Amino acid sequence: MTYDKHIIRRLLSGYLLLISGLIVFFVVLHYVEYIDDFMDRGATMKDVFFMYYPNYIPEIVHLVSPLALFIATVYLTGKLSQKLEVASLQTAGVSLYRLMVPFALVGVCIVVFMFWFNGWIVPQTNTVRLSFEQDYTKDAIGQTEYANIHRQIGPGSLLSVNFYDRTSKTATSVSLQQYAPDGFMEERIDAERMVWIDSLETWQLQSTVVKQFARNGFMNQRQAARMDTTLTILPRDLARSQGDVEAMTISEARDYLDSLRRTGANNLGIPLVQYFSKFSYPFANLILILLAVPLASVRRRGGQAIQLGIGLVFAFVYLALIKLIEPFGYTGNISPILAAWIPHIIFAGIALLVMRSVRE
Repeated sequence: MTYDKHIIRRLLSGYLLLISGLIVFFVVLHYVEYIDDFMDRGATMKDVFFMYYPNYIPEIVHLVSPLALFIATVYLTGKLSQKLEVASLQTAGVSLYRLMVPFALVGVCIVVFMFWFNGWIVPQTNTVRLSFEQDYTKDAIGQTEYANIHRQIGPGSLLSVNFYDRTSKTATSVSLQQYAPDGFMEERIDAERMVWIDSLETWQLQSTVVKQFARNGFMNQRQAARMDTTLTILPRDLARSQGDVEAMTISEARDYLDSLRRTGANNLGIPLVQYFSKFSYPFANLILILLAVPLASVRRRGGQAIQLGIGLVFAFVYLALIKLIEPFGYTGNISPILAAWIPHIIFAGIALLVMRSVRE
């Protein structure tokens, strides 16, 4: 038990030190890359360093946590192995599986923490980060849909929008059509603009023309300067951005995706992969620990440098595989849930094989 506490303390201290170092590294690298954008677009240094980067740090922590934990585990295990502590424990009857208990315990705790952190804390800071990038960087996440939008808002009810501006929450050239079960158009409402009223949480149609059709060919037409509606669609359901789900908690993202499905939105690969990744990515912290301990527990010629090098190859292949498979989920070539989970399943299997081979 005392030895377990010793390992847990040293592992966490190394992990936190590496997280801090990686944060500084990424912030400096990012600032050097985007300083011209910040200057050209009028961002003040106060906004950059006291608003943007403090809200960027949680995203960095989320992304680099598996790598930092992996390096800390390889370093600690390799050091124990080089000092023959691992061999002494095994000679005393302590199996590799027992040696991994404190490492696995730390991994499970970080998985749970990162699930909460990435699911509820990171989205709040990403809201500020993505908004800042939209205003001050040329590589900001753009709209995936803002023109020629079509949504099903109920049985037989379709909404068409020529253009939607997310900033003002205003749609132009709007058409709302109501169809009978047999496909006959019963009513059509055309409006020059449709504006979201925050205080009433409803849409207001402006400069409208209402046309009602009878099956005998008769049409009744009337005009109205303004018309309030009770559409179930929300502003976020009209124009979508690739970063929408990143700025939502897990519960908000689930409701958002349900709303998109309900309104007949297509091209849901990107938000679905991002949503399922909120569940799958935290497990990378545990999987890389399970891979690091057996890799670093074997003494190799060349010492810790060789162990660290081998470990980093596995870690980077793992993280690269995540990014390589995600686009297949974006395009629908594979299921989004599989795109989010396949790399973790593959490397969990590799970790088990490595553990078994080292134990034998």
